[in-house]
Amino acid sequence: MQLDDMRIFVATVDAHNFTAAAKRLALSKQFVSRRVMALEEALGVQLLIRNTRKLAVTELGQEFYERARRILGEVEDAEQAMSLRRAGPRGLLRISAPMSFGMTHLSPLVAAFLREHGDVRFDMELSDRTVDVVGEGFDMAIRIGALPDSTLIAQKLVDVRMVVCCSPGYVRRRGAPVVPADLARHSCLLYGHGGVVSWDFVVDGVSKGVEVNGPLRANNGELIRDAAVAGLGIVRLPDFIVAEAVQVGKLVAVLEEFLPAATTVYAVYPQHRQSSVGIRVFVEFLRGELRKRFVA
Repeated sequence: MQLDDMRIFVATVDAHNFTAAAKRLALSKQFVSRRVMALEEALGVQLLIRNTRKLAVTELGQEFYERARRILGEVEDAEQAMSLRRAGPRGLLRISAPMSFGMTHLSPLVAAFLREHGDVRFDMELSDRTVDVVGEGFDMAIRIGALPDSTLIAQKLVDVRMVVCCSPGYVRRRGAPVVPADLARHSCLLYGHGGVVSWDFVVDGVSKGVEVNGPLRANNGELIRDAAVAGLGIVRLPDFIVAEAVQVGKLVAVLEEFLPAATTVYAVYPQHRQSSVGIRVFVEFLRGELRKRFVA
């Protein structure tokens, strides 16, 4: 089994068909197809199910794909480590980030990083879903807030301020909450996935979670913010999503004296990528640039 065949197979799975993989690799479709077949023969298993429109990955193919990505990543890391002093970071970084944060802050920073490090390539996915970093083959993800227990390595990037706010019209109709417990009688707009939602406050010096509920839940911050501007309820969102609406008076902050100091933005990545020069340099770059932008 050749390392190049492993690279071709991974590229084929990522591209979902031979044609796109061949284009990405600057090879012929026939050559890519033959090398994947040779890999299957060498392993003695079927990796792909072929049809006229799209390739499907077998269960064994998915397992091999995940292992192959890790192996190729480690090979790339070793190559980078040997050439760091003269060449700097290089290769592909596949990164997931929340939509709002990505559009507002990562967009200009990724462009600046690429101008400085021309041998790096990015494959960015901006989505408010929580991706499976290892299972979906990401090299790194940006996460905001408390992190669940996992085997991922977490690096703190910056602290950001949370804001609880609602529209002036909502305040006129329903009044503003004076203490966190008042939220029980208010309509709250929930940011996140299913399950009970609790907002953290500091009451008499003690951190306390207050269960909230309301007419709308979504995993996109802008949607929730816009619903608050429309007067549908109270939101709790990072400053970078609601700051402009607060500044122009479309939203008003409430319960400010009860809010925790800040929440944290993290870069998380698999343990097998901790030696990656590209990830280390990009994380350091993000940390430095983001701390210039945020005063939490």
